[in-house]
Amino acid sequence: MPKREPLNLLLQSRRWLVCGLLPLALLALPALAREGVEVGKNSAFSKLVPADEVESSAGQQYSQLLAQARAKNALAPREHPQLQRLRAIARKIIPQALGWNPRARDWQWEVNLIASSQVNAFCMPGGKIAFYTGILDKLQLSDDEVAMVMGHEVAHALREHARERMGKSAVTHGAARIGGVLAAGIFGIDPRLTDSLARGGANLLTLEFSREDESEADLVGMELAARAGFDPRSGITLWQKMSAANKGGPPQWLSTHPSGKTRIADIEKNLPKVLPLYERAIK
Repeated sequence: MPKREPLNLLLQSRRWLVCGLLPLALLALPALAREGVEVGKNSAFSKLVPADEVESSAGQQYSQLLAQARAKNALAPREHPQLQRLRAIARKIIPQALGWNPRARDWQWEVNLIASSQVNAFCMPGGKIAFYTGILDKLQLSDDEVAMVMGHEVAHALREHARERMGKSAVTHGAARIGGVLAAGIFGIDPRLTDSLARGGANLLTLEFSREDESEADLVGMELAARAGFDPRSGITLWQKMSAANKGGPPQWLSTHPSGKTRIADIEKNLPKVLPLYERAIK
Protein backbone atom coordinates (compact mmCIF):
# COMPACT_ATOMS: atom_id res chain seq x y z
CA MET A 1 0.00 0.00 0.00
CA PRO A 2 1.53 3.35 -1.02
CA LYS A 3 2.61 5.66 1.75
CA ARG A 4 0.48 8.82 2.09
CA GLU A 5 2.09 12.22 2.47
CA PRO A 6 1.33 13.97 5.75
CA LEU A 7 -1.51 16.48 5.43
CA ASN A 8 0.61 19.46 6.45
CA LEU A 9 3.23 18.59 3.80
CA LEU A 10 0.51 18.35 1.14
CA LEU A 11 -0.91 21.71 2.12
CA GLN A 12 2.56 23.22 2.12
CA SER A 13 3.26 21.90 -1.39
CA ARG A 14 0.00 23.42 -2.60
CA ARG A 15 1.01 26.78 -1.15
CA TRP A 16 4.32 26.54 -2.99
CA LEU A 17 2.46 25.75 -6.19
CA VAL A 18 0.15 28.73 -5.77
CA CYS A 19 3.03 31.05 -4.86
CA GLY A 20 4.97 29.85 -7.87
CA LEU A 21 2.14 30.19 -10.37
CA LEU A 22 0.71 33.48 -9.11
CA PRO A 23 3.59 35.66 -10.38
CA LEU A 24 3.33 33.95 -13.76
CA ALA A 25 -0.39 34.64 -13.86
CA LEU A 26 0.20 38.28 -12.95
CA LEU A 27 2.76 38.57 -15.73
CA ALA A 28 0.19 37.23 -18.17
CA LEU A 29 -2.48 39.77 -17.17
CA PRO A 30 -1.28 42.64 -19.39
CA ALA A 31 -1.56 40.44 -22.48
CA LEU A 32 -5.00 39.17 -21.46
CA ALA A 33 -6.30 42.60 -20.49
CA ARG A 34 -4.84 44.59 -23.36
CA GLU A 35 -7.00 47.52 -24.34
CA GLY A 36 -7.50 48.43 -27.95
CA VAL A 37 -8.23 46.77 -31.25
CA GLU A 38 -7.59 43.11 -31.97
CA VAL A 39 -5.52 42.05 -34.96
CA GLY A 40 -3.71 38.85 -35.81
CA LYS A 41 -0.01 38.19 -36.08
CA ASN A 42 2.03 39.55 -38.96
CA SER A 43 1.78 37.42 -42.08
CA ALA A 44 4.33 34.62 -42.52
CA PHE A 45 4.91 35.96 -46.05
CA SER A 46 6.69 38.97 -44.54
CA LYS A 47 9.42 36.64 -43.24
CA LEU A 48 10.42 35.76 -46.79
CA VAL A 49 11.94 39.19 -47.42
CA PRO A 50 14.59 40.65 -45.04
CA ALA A 51 13.19 43.65 -43.17
CA ASP A 52 16.43 45.64 -43.40
CA GLU A 53 16.46 45.27 -47.20
CA VAL A 54 12.87 46.50 -47.46
CA GLU A 55 13.59 49.46 -45.19
CA SER A 56 16.78 50.30 -47.10
CA SER A 57 14.91 50.21 -50.41
CA ALA A 58 12.17 52.37 -48.93
CA GLY A 59 14.72 54.91 -47.71
CA GLN A 60 16.27 55.15 -51.18
CA GLN A 61 12.91 55.60 -52.91
CA TYR A 62 11.85 58.18 -50.33
CA SER A 63 15.06 60.16 -50.86
CA GLN A 64 14.51 60.06 -54.62
CA LEU A 65 10.94 61.30 -54.20
CA LEU A 66 12.07 64.20 -52.02
CA ALA A 67 14.83 65.08 -54.48
CA GLN A 68 12.34 65.15 -57.34
CA ALA A 69 9.94 67.31 -55.32
CA ARG A 70 12.77 69.66 -54.36
CA ALA A 71 13.82 70.00 -57.99
CA LYS A 72 10.27 71.07 -58.84
CA ASN A 73 10.15 73.44 -55.85
CA ALA A 74 7.34 71.28 -54.48
CA LEU A 75 8.97 70.19 -51.19
CA ALA A 76 7.65 72.23 -48.28
CA PRO A 77 10.33 74.11 -46.32
CA ARG A 78 10.75 73.46 -42.61
CA GLU A 79 8.91 76.66 -41.65
CA HIS A 80 5.79 75.79 -43.71
CA PRO A 81 2.83 75.92 -41.26
CA GLN A 82 1.20 72.77 -42.63
CA LEU A 83 4.47 70.85 -42.35
CA GLN A 84 4.94 72.07 -38.78
CA ARG A 85 1.40 70.91 -38.08
CA LEU A 86 2.08 67.44 -39.51
CA ARG A 87 5.29 67.06 -37.55
CA ALA A 88 3.58 68.12 -34.31
CA ILE A 89 0.94 65.43 -34.84
CA ALA A 90 3.62 62.88 -35.69
CA ARG A 91 5.49 63.63 -32.46
CA LYS A 92 2.42 62.44 -30.56
CA ILE A 93 1.69 59.39 -32.69
CA ILE A 94 5.18 57.92 -33.11
CA PRO A 95 5.70 57.06 -29.40
CA GLN A 96 2.45 55.07 -29.51
CA ALA A 97 3.72 53.12 -32.52
CA LEU A 98 6.81 51.62 -30.91
CA GLY A 99 4.96 48.82 -29.12
CA TRP A 100 3.55 47.46 -32.38
CA ASN A 101 6.89 46.68 -33.98
CA PRO A 102 10.24 46.41 -32.15
CA ARG A 103 12.12 47.63 -35.25
CA ALA A 104 10.25 50.94 -35.09
CA ARG A 105 12.42 52.04 -32.15
CA ASP A 106 15.42 52.22 -34.47
CA TRP A 107 13.68 53.77 -37.47
CA GLN A 108 14.84 57.18 -38.64
CA TRP A 109 11.38 58.73 -38.75
CA GLU A 110 10.76 61.53 -41.23
CA VAL A 111 7.71 63.64 -42.06
CA ASN A 112 7.54 65.76 -45.22
CA LEU A 113 4.93 67.66 -47.20
CA ILE A 114 4.82 67.71 -51.00
CA ALA A 115 2.87 70.20 -53.10
CA SER A 116 0.56 68.08 -55.26
CA SER A 117 -3.14 67.92 -56.04
CA GLN A 118 -3.18 64.20 -55.15
CA VAL A 119 -5.45 63.25 -52.25
CA ASN A 120 -2.86 60.97 -50.74
CA ALA A 121 -0.41 60.26 -47.92
CA PHE A 122 1.86 57.34 -47.06
CA CYS A 123 4.32 55.91 -44.57
CA MET A 124 6.98 53.71 -46.12
CA PRO A 125 8.85 50.97 -44.21
CA GLY A 126 11.33 52.55 -41.85
CA GLY A 127 9.00 55.39 -40.84
CA LYS A 128 9.20 57.56 -43.95
CA ILE A 129 6.02 59.68 -43.92
CA ALA A 130 4.79 62.05 -46.62
CA PHE A 131 1.56 63.98 -47.12
CA TYR A 132 0.46 65.66 -50.32
CA THR A 133 -1.10 69.10 -50.00
CA GLY A 134 -4.12 67.86 -51.94
CA ILE A 135 -5.39 65.72 -49.07
CA LEU A 136 -5.14 68.63 -46.63
CA ASP A 137 -6.57 71.30 -48.92
CA LYS A 138 -9.31 69.41 -50.73
CA LEU A 139 -10.66 67.61 -47.67
CA GLN A 140 -10.01 70.45 -45.21
CA LEU A 141 -8.85 67.99 -42.58
CA SER A 142 -8.95 68.76 -38.88
CA ASP A 143 -6.02 67.74 -36.67
CA ASP A 144 -8.00 64.70 -35.50
CA GLU A 145 -8.66 63.66 -39.10
CA VAL A 146 -5.01 64.17 -40.05
CA ALA A 147 -4.07 61.94 -37.10
CA MET A 148 -6.40 59.23 -38.39
CA VAL A 149 -4.78 59.39 -41.84
CA MET A 150 -1.28 59.39 -40.37
CA GLY A 151 -2.13 56.56 -37.95
CA HIS A 152 -3.49 54.50 -40.84
CA GLU A 153 -0.36 54.99 -42.94
CA VAL A 154 1.99 54.35 -40.00
CA ALA A 155 0.04 51.16 -39.27
CA HIS A 156 0.87 49.84 -42.76
CA ALA A 157 4.57 50.23 -41.94
CA LEU A 158 4.26 48.77 -38.44
CA ARG A 159 2.32 45.74 -39.63
CA GLU A 160 4.83 45.29 -42.49
CA HIS A 161 2.19 45.12 -45.19
CA ALA A 162 4.68 46.12 -47.91
CA ARG A 163 7.07 43.39 -46.79
CA GLU A 164 4.18 40.92 -46.83
CA ARG A 165 3.16 41.90 -50.36
CA MET A 166 6.75 41.56 -51.52
CA GLY A 167 6.95 38.11 -49.90
CA LYS A 168 3.79 37.01 -51.68
CA SER A 169 5.16 38.40 -54.94
CA ALA A 170 8.40 36.47 -54.45
CA VAL A 171 6.45 33.24 -53.97
CA THR A 172 4.31 33.95 -57.03
CA HIS A 173 7.29 34.79 -59.21
CA GLY A 174 9.23 31.81 -57.89
CA ALA A 175 6.35 29.52 -58.76
CA ALA A 176 6.19 31.13 -62.19
CA ARG A 177 9.86 30.41 -62.80
CA ILE A 178 9.47 26.77 -61.71
CA GLY A 179 6.39 26.48 -63.90
CA GLY A 180 8.35 28.01 -66.78
CA VAL A 181 11.11 25.43 -66.45
CA LEU A 182 8.57 22.61 -66.44
CA ALA A 183 6.76 24.11 -69.41
CA ALA A 184 10.05 24.40 -71.28
CA GLY A 185 10.64 20.69 -70.89
CA ILE A 186 7.11 19.66 -71.82
CA PHE A 187 5.98 22.25 -74.36
CA GLY A 188 9.25 23.84 -75.43
CA ILE A 189 8.35 27.24 -73.89
CA ASP A 190 11.32 29.47 -73.06
CA PRO A 191 11.50 29.77 -69.22
CA ARG A 192 13.28 33.12 -69.55
CA LEU A 193 9.89 34.68 -70.28
CA THR A 194 9.20 34.73 -66.53
CA ASP A 195 12.66 35.96 -65.51
CA SER A 196 11.74 39.62 -65.82
CA LEU A 197 8.95 39.08 -63.27
CA ALA A 198 11.25 37.24 -60.90
CA ARG A 199 13.92 39.94 -61.11
CA GLY A 200 11.55 42.87 -60.83
CA GLY A 201 11.68 44.81 -57.57
CA ALA A 202 8.62 46.24 -55.81
CA ASN A 203 8.03 49.96 -56.18
CA LEU A 204 7.05 50.81 -52.63
CA LEU A 205 5.61 54.16 -53.66
CA THR A 206 2.92 52.56 -55.82
CA LEU A 207 2.39 49.29 -53.94
CA GLU A 208 -1.28 48.53 -53.39
CA PHE A 209 -2.47 46.72 -50.30
CA SER A 210 -5.29 44.22 -49.99
CA ARG A 211 -8.67 45.04 -48.47
CA GLU A 212 -7.64 43.08 -45.37
CA ASP A 213 -4.48 45.17 -45.02
CA GLU A 214 -6.48 48.38 -45.42
CA SER A 215 -9.05 47.34 -42.82
CA GLU A 216 -6.31 46.36 -40.39
CA ALA A 217 -4.51 49.67 -40.92
CA ASP A 218 -7.77 51.53 -40.23
CA LEU A 219 -8.15 49.80 -36.86
CA VAL A 220 -4.51 49.99 -35.74
CA GLY A 221 -4.30 53.59 -36.94
CA MET A 222 -7.42 54.50 -35.01
CA GLU A 223 -5.87 53.08 -31.84
CA LEU A 224 -2.58 54.93 -32.42
CA ALA A 225 -4.44 58.22 -32.86
CA ALA A 226 -6.61 57.61 -29.79
CA ARG A 227 -3.60 56.81 -27.59
CA ALA A 228 -1.96 60.00 -28.86
CA GLY A 229 -4.96 62.09 -27.75
CA PHE A 230 -6.83 62.45 -31.05
CA ASP A 231 -10.55 61.74 -31.23
CA PRO A 232 -11.06 58.36 -32.98
CA ARG A 233 -14.61 59.38 -33.92
CA SER A 234 -12.99 61.64 -36.50
CA GLY A 235 -12.45 58.51 -38.59
CA ILE A 236 -16.14 58.66 -39.42
CA THR A 237 -16.01 62.24 -40.71
CA LEU A 238 -12.74 61.48 -42.52
CA TRP A 239 -14.25 58.65 -44.55
CA GLN A 240 -17.40 60.63 -45.18
CA LYS A 241 -15.18 63.27 -46.78
CA MET A 242 -13.17 60.63 -48.64
CA SER A 243 -16.33 58.99 -49.97
CA ALA A 244 -17.66 62.33 -51.18
CA ALA A 245 -14.34 63.05 -52.91
CA ASN A 246 -14.33 59.64 -54.63
CA LYS A 247 -17.82 59.72 -56.14
CA GLY A 248 -17.97 57.73 -59.33
CA GLY A 249 -15.22 55.35 -58.19
CA PRO A 250 -15.45 51.55 -58.60
CA PRO A 251 -17.61 49.47 -56.24
CA GLN A 252 -15.91 47.73 -53.32
CA TRP A 253 -15.73 44.30 -54.96
CA LEU A 254 -13.74 45.77 -57.88
CA SER A 255 -11.31 47.65 -55.66
CA THR A 256 -8.38 46.75 -53.42
CA HIS A 257 -9.76 49.25 -50.90
CA PRO A 258 -12.87 48.72 -48.76
CA SER A 259 -15.76 51.07 -49.49
CA GLY A 260 -16.26 54.15 -47.34
CA LYS A 261 -19.42 52.63 -45.83
CA THR A 262 -17.55 49.49 -44.83
CA ARG A 263 -14.75 51.49 -43.24
CA ILE A 264 -17.17 53.67 -41.31
CA ALA A 265 -19.04 50.60 -40.06
CA ASP A 266 -15.79 49.00 -38.87
CA ILE A 267 -14.76 52.20 -37.11
CA GLU A 268 -18.13 52.49 -35.36
CA LYS A 269 -17.91 48.84 -34.29
CA ASN A 270 -14.47 49.34 -32.72
CA LEU A 271 -15.02 52.77 -31.16
CA PRO A 272 -15.91 51.28 -27.72
CA LYS A 273 -12.45 49.67 -27.66
CA VAL A 274 -10.51 52.86 -28.29
CA LEU A 275 -12.61 55.68 -26.82
CA PRO A 276 -11.36 54.86 -23.28
CA LEU A 277 -7.79 55.22 -24.56
CA TYR A 278 -8.59 58.62 -26.02
CA GLU A 279 -10.39 59.80 -22.88
CA ARG A 280 -7.42 58.72 -20.76
CA ALA A 281 -4.95 60.48 -23.09
CA ILE A 282 -6.70 63.87 -22.86
CA LYS A 283 -7.07 63.90 -19.07
